[in-house]
Amino acid sequence: MLVDSHCHLDMLDLASFDGGLDGVIAVARASGVGHMLCVSVNLEDYPAMLALVEDRDEVSVSVGVHPNTREGRDPTPAELVELAANPKVIAIGETGLDYFRSEGVLDWQRQRFRNHIEAAKLCGKPIIVHSRDAREDTLQILRDENAGEAGGVMHCFAENWDMAQRALELGFYISFSGIVTFKSAAELQEVAEKVPLERMLVETDCPYLAPVPHRGKPNQPAWTRHTAEFIAGLRGDSYEAIAAATTNNFNTLFRPMVTHSRPGAGPTVRS
Repeated sequence: MLVDSHCHLDMLDLASFDGGLDGVIAVARASGVGHMLCVSVNLEDYPAMLALVEDRDEVSVSVGVHPNTREGRDPTPAELVELAANPKVIAIGETGLDYFRSEGVLDWQRQRFRNHIEAAKLCGKPIIVHSRDAREDTLQILRDENAGEAGGVMHCFAENWDMAQRALELGFYISFSGIVTFKSAAELQEVAEKVPLERMLVETDCPYLAPVPHRGKPNQPAWTRHTAEFIAGLRGDSYEAIAAATTNNFNTLFRPMVTHSRPGAGPTVRS
């Protein structure tokens, strides 16, 4: 079984799937993807996101505000902790720093990141970190705030081996999206070859960043398999080894227990 460790199911065009969300999950299951983590980007859309998936055993959620979100409210650590008390919530985020899309004085973004780290430590749930064009500041804040106490993942990793090593030293996992399959991603492919198998996750970040051979199309959880198969080829491992390791890593980091609640049912994540 595979886990799509980072997706945005509420952003998918569900009309293109027979059966809507049921169709998305059925196609994913047919490709061996048994569980998905649906990730929050703002608090305004969070209730609808939660309502979409709350009765689906195959889906867990996070709660948080993306670093590029400017509209809407910025939660305090206490608010995030309260929202994270829902057993469906297994992570805080996504949060972090993005200097590619945001301009001007970005103290607000750094403070938001710190607030999310504090919340993660308070509630004992790991943090999902987004970092783009902000390598040094991301690592510095993770160090300053002792983010390793909560643990977490560098999601959609697209940096070099030096940053990967430093994130690993802080106790973080490295998650690979479809970017690793792109011809232009030689530096990232080197990272995928070197990251210890026991610290690796795979994801889609759907509906974005579809892997080869679907590049340019709206992404979906089923295509996590293409990324896992590509990484297996890079490392000289079997697909089964990558699938088993990344699923185990997901369970270790996010601390759920993946089981089957009834015959024919999808996997259930329980705290």
